[in-house]
Amino acid sequence: MSESRSPSSPSVEFPADAPLQVEIHDGIMTLTLRRPERRNAVNQDLADALDRAFAIAEATASVRVIVLTGDGGYFSAGTDLSEGTSPKTADGGSYGFVRRRRSVPVIAAVEGFALGGGFEMVLACDLVVAARDARFGLPEVKRGVVANCGAFFRTPAKLPAVIATEMLLTGDPISVMRAQELGLVNAVAEPGQALAGALELAARITANSPVAVAETTRALIEARDLAEEELWPLTEHASRVLWESPDREEGIRAFFDKREPRWTVR
Repeated sequence: MSESRSPSSPSVEFPADAPLQVEIHDGIMTLTLRRPERRNAVNQDLADALDRAFAIAEATASVRVIVLTGDGGYFSAGTDLSEGTSPKTADGGSYGFVRRRRSVPVIAAVEGFALGGGFEMVLACDLVVAARDARFGLPEVKRGVVANCGAFFRTPAKLPAVIATEMLLTGDPISVMRAQELGLVNAVAEPGQALAGALELAARITANSPVAVAETTRALIEARDLAEEELWPLTEHASRVLWESPDREEGIRAFFDKREPRWTVR
């Protein structure tokens, strides 16, 4: 465990109307995305709140595990398309934590769906507990954009390459049972019980040596970062190409208009 971590309980002060709810009990920090009116889509305010919460967890020895979940019966729809681009922070990257170096393990507790950047947030977590009716998907190609928060290489790292390619090219989701069968999901819970299942898994982790858990997590994250170091520029190039393409504007407009997009012909 890093010697810079404080042994005292953290002071967590988030406004009551903040887009992120933060609770700490028995060494577990539970982070709840609270933008249900936007299907928990992430804007800059939410990314900043996640960045701050992760920083608090990383600086405080009493926080042993993070559980990330969503309010309103679903995990997250990813980027708030009204903002145009994925919100980022200096330390955490997209959504405030997708590229963060850390020693605190993160469990995703997924209800309903994790789509687009929401699924990329799940891919950034270490463990996944999901409700039986949950779905995972990368619908970016349906919107005229690309998955730009790690899905190009994290999806085939956690799923068979052919399944990852199908998800990325069709935009179609997979069920939680299929995801568990393929090794993405650690445990399946009844609808409404994903958080309870994640907290149970977190308690199994907090029963172990704090130093061993922290150093194991740190090593896993550093190994991941080394493997991904040369891969992020590929995502950045694809994002630049789509940013300049008329398909991006048309795809997003069609999404908000609830109609089929009219793509340009190359």
